[in-house]
Order: sequence, then C-alpha cells, then structure tokens
Amino acid sequence: METLFTISQTDGRPMYLQIMEQIKQRVAVGDWKSGEKIPSIRDLAVALKVSVITIKRAYLELEREGVIITRHGIGSAVADDADTGLRLYREQLEKHLDEAARLAALIGLSAEELQQRISSAGEKLRKEQS
Repeated sequence: METLFTISQTDGRPMYLQIMEQIKQRVAVGDWKSGEKIPSIRDLAVALKVSVITIKRAYLELEREGVIITRHGIGSAVADDADTGLRLYREQLEKHLDEAARLAALIGLSAEELQQRISSAGEKLRKEQS
C-alpha cells in the first residue's frame, strides 16, 4: 500500500496525533471524500511501520471527532458529513488564530496591531492570487 504519511521521530507530538493530523488534512483538501474507505488499521500500521495500537488510537480519536466512521466487518471510511473538510479547515484556522494571538501578546502587540497584520497578510494573498 502506498502512503504519503510521514511520521517523525523528532516531532514532539505522539505518533497517533501526527497520523490524525495527516488524515484530517487529506479529508480537508478532498483527497479522501465523504464515504470513501480509508486504509484498514492493520494495513496502515504495516505501511507506516508503527504499532496497530497507535493507528487504532488515531482512528478512535478521529471517530470521536466525527471525521471518520467505523463499521464492524466493513472498516473505516470518511464520515458522510458534507462539510467535514470545511469544518476541519475552520478548526485549523481557529488554532492558528489562537496561536497568533498568543504570540502577539508575548511580543507586546495590541489586538488592533494583530488585526492590521492579519489584514495586510490577506491583502498580500489577494494580490498574489490576482
């Protein structure tokens, strides 16, 4: 089985979180669509050379978050929720904004200064896309 997942031993996060993040990314960008089967726990464990327990934990957490569904005897698939990708992008954006606010506070930026920097970044992006 070909996999584009990358597990880093030097990443401070547990392997199951790295796997979860990469599965969410695939769903968010549409590589894995609603209802599409995803690799079995065993197949993914073999492909990534990690424990079945690690993959099982990632899948259980993803199921708890509503990203995937698992049916006994059938396997796991991307949840049928039509806006899963959009929801994942929004969650990711929220985390980045929280981190930006935290960093801004650490360097003494006001909320208004942070807002201006976000607006400038958005304007720069719009110009690049034109």
